[in-house]
Amino acid sequence: MKIREFIDERIAFSELIRSQFSEYRVSERLNIFYTLGFVALAGFIVQFITGLFLLIYYIPHPQYAFQSVQRIMNEIPYGWLIRQVHVVGSNLMVAVVFLHMFSVFFMGSYKKPREFTWFIGATMLFLTLTFCLSGYLLPWSQLSYWATTIVSNLPTAFPVVGDCLADTLRGGKSVTGFTLSRFFGLHVALLPPLLSFLIALHIFLIRRTGISLPPWNASEGMKGSGQDIEGMPFYRFMVKELSMVMLYLAVLFFIIAFMPTLFLPEDANTPADPSKTPEHIRPEWYFLAPYEMLKLIPSKFLGITAQLIFVIIFLFWPFIDKSPERNILKRPVLLWTFIGVTGLWLLLTVLGGY
Repeated sequence: MKIREFIDERIAFSELIRSQFSEYRVSERLNIFYTLGFVALAGFIVQFITGLFLLIYYIPHPQYAFQSVQRIMNEIPYGWLIRQVHVVGSNLMVAVVFLHMFSVFFMGSYKKPREFTWFIGATMLFLTLTFCLSGYLLPWSQLSYWATTIVSNLPTAFPVVGDCLADTLRGGKSVTGFTLSRFFGLHVALLPPLLSFLIALHIFLIRRTGISLPPWNASEGMKGSGQDIEGMPFYRFMVKELSMVMLYLAVLFFIIAFMPTLFLPEDANTPADPSKTPEHIRPEWYFLAPYEMLKLIPSKFLGITAQLIFVIIFLFWPFIDKSPERNILKRPVLLWTFIGVTGLWLLLTVLGGY
């Protein structure tokens, strides 16, 4: 009790718990899709912690990077587990962020006054993909080397500035030790604080504008959270969020236990050889759709331009969609466009995999 009183006198911790958990209320109608943002945050924390442990033994040099990763996997106690959690966790985190963005779009939660919340969330999605791209090269394996070579060649499609952009990204005309150093710095020094800042800003905006209620039979303009609404205490919703985090961890360890090579195929355990191009190298699954799209469109320039236009529309969609109707089921054109784009993305991902 003395410790509690000591803390309360200085930071009013009990008042903080009361105002933010017991008295702060959310709607009873919030479903499991509203927990995906918290699950993605938990996934990022797992990645951050495991990344710190890997950083202790990893050597960011083309001569030693692959050997240091193999040492982590084969010699360091539980090193294989830490790396597997990091590798599998990165893929699951991307999947959860995708699902989160799909659910937010489907339920119209990007509508006024939450335009900036969507913009920050969409930016975090692309930062997460950049995280994965930069970290993919670090093991310096055949898989990571040649997959990075494919992705880093994409800017060359643009006339005049394309070659300069690609050379700046790689630090030269091809993927070399300079590329490894740049990607390591990006992955370890730049992206973590940037993504952490955006996460804090995203949470701040959610708390200021409130949680958007599901549009089905919901009165427009209800915040769905705050001290002035009827509903369940926030800590009860947090129990639901923690339950979903447990499910996330269960899936993660299920993959590690029963499908350990799902994200670490044979080429991931072969040192990078710039003189030998593997036959079946392709990007990770979350880049397969744009990769396949570029193969199907005859002009690489048109393919990349189309994807950039899609990214811009995606980022600024809340400012483009001016309809006051949040229920997508009452907007057949938008509904079928959503289904069509999602189906096309899945189809291109499957085609890219084969």
